Amino acid sequence: MSRIAVILAGCGVFDGSEIHEAVLTLLALNRAGVKVQCFAPDRPQLQVINHLTGEVLEQQRNVLQESARIARGEVKPLTELNVADFDGVVVPGGFGVAKNLCDFAVAGNEMTVQADMLAAAQGFIEAGKPSGYLCIAPIMLPQIAGQGVVGTIGTDRATAASFNHLGGQHQPRLVEQLAIDHQRKIVSSPAYMLASNISEVAASVDALVEQLLLWVQAK
Repeated sequence: MSRIAVILAGCGVFDGSEIHEAVLTLLALNRAGVKVQCFAPDRPQLQVINHLTGEVLEQQRNVLQESARIARGEVKPLTELNVADFDGVVVPGGFGVAKNLCDFAVAGNEMTVQADMLAAAQGFIEAGKPSGYLCIAPIMLPQIAGQGVVGTIGTDRATAASFNHLGGQHQPRLVEQLAIDHQRKIVSSPAYMLASNISEVAASVDALVEQLLLWVQAK
């Protein structure tokens, strides 16, 4: 049975992992007969957002603890992710990716990827194992995979310009379409960067998981 790691960034579109994207990823992998283990950083998240009003709350929450809401408690610290134990990795989107896995939300083109995220993600590439990035998560790819990496965040010009500025080769894609870096075995898809409903997100996620598992099965 194939094993895929899923890296989460908390719980909630504005301060963590986008819940629809994360759950649909877990569903697609489960339906494919894949064994999944979730991971997340064990540190305070950058912000806590009231998702009803959009206001920033004067609270502190832990990324790992919040990710456990999605994973039903089955989540481990990202520092415990051993690439040798898995056949691939998927990173759902959500603004928490840009706040908790990297600092793109505040640093823009001067962003850096958090050390634990960088180590885990680069480990899969160095091992020749496939990686999937959804929504805003591909913004990390130039720092993770290096100059010239192919990826997509959809059609948003500003974010695409940042992707290119950071050293990537952005490819505009519609919500259910993929950008594929065959050399590095990296696949990305826009999901809620473009999707107007959960069904469109499901199409985006399903396409990405299908490509990821094609690589896994071909090893």
